Amino acid sequence: PEWDEDHPIHFVGHSAGAQVVRVLQQMLADKAFKGHDTSPNWVLSITSLSGAFNGTTRTYFDGMQPEDGRTMKLISLLQLCRLGVIIYDWFDIPWLKAYYNFGFDHFNMSWRKMGVWGLVDCLLGNVGPFSSGDWILPDLTIQGSVRLNSHIKTFPDTYYFSYATKRTQQLLGFTVPSGILGIHPMLFIRVLQMSQWSHPPDVPPPYKGYRDEDWWDNDGALNTISMMYPRLPVEHPHRLVSNDSECHPLQPGIWYYKIIEGDHILFIVSRERAGVQFDLIYDSIFERCRKHVFRKNPQKLPNQAHQTLLS
Repeated sequence: PEWDEDHPIHFVGHSAGAQVVRVLQQMLADKAFKGHDTSPNWVLSITSLSGAFNGTTRTYFDGMQPEDGRTMKLISLLQLCRLGVIIYDWFDIPWLKAYYNFGFDHFNMSWRKMGVWGLVDCLLGNVGPFSSGDWILPDLTIQGSVRLNSHIKTFPDTYYFSYATKRTQQLLGFTVPSGILGIHPMLFIRVLQMSQWSHPPDVPPPYKGYRDEDWWDNDGALNTISMMYPRLPVEHPHRLVSNDSECHPLQPGIWYYKIIEGDHILFIVSRERAGVQFDLIYDSIFERCRKHVFRKNPQKLPNQAHQTLLS
């Protein structure tokens, strides 16, 4: 299929995928793909479902250092996951890799290629996917998102829409999970943890004007404030949507955002679990894409042109 400025496409991204699409659009604007005369107008629209635009306090619970947002704590869940991934890839068991592959084959971490000493080097962090800051968790800290967002623009000819999810509520002045049944069991404890987050008092805040309470509403993986629109280090043009009828037609270059009840995986894992709300979300996404099929005035099809001449 053709893809260029005259044949732009719609993107729908979930979680970190929404930020990846923004990075891609910026790369298209920067003409980062040699041999291709790209532009940001290759992207007609970006729709975000629980998009990680401004980082998440979840990363600090899991083991990223709040001091810099780059390094991991020595003892943490992330360190355990890092060791597990390295050993998993080192053993290189075919039937396991066929079931799930972390995508690290290009690091040649198999025992057949690096041997025992190579494994030791990986575990020590000297080589492999975790030896630099170029992996997903540093980009998901608040500081990492500030660094990333400082190079990513919102473009004037692209349509933007974001769904920010939350599973918290206010109760007697406290932010708490909004019920038990509506939150996936894997995420309930995480919703509770994130709703009680407190930035270490002896560590400089990640940005000027930071307040803990702004980051308490969450969906178990991301903070609701992070999912609305790119806001750090500077706020991008945005508009809150309470009812879809308020934003027809969409104006390009503005982040329209809507806050909806749901945990981080409600709209991607199980249609049965989300129920009719699942259908409504995707119907609205597809309808919005259909209304913005053309950036310019739509071209008439041959039979339409013939009918115009006859009339």
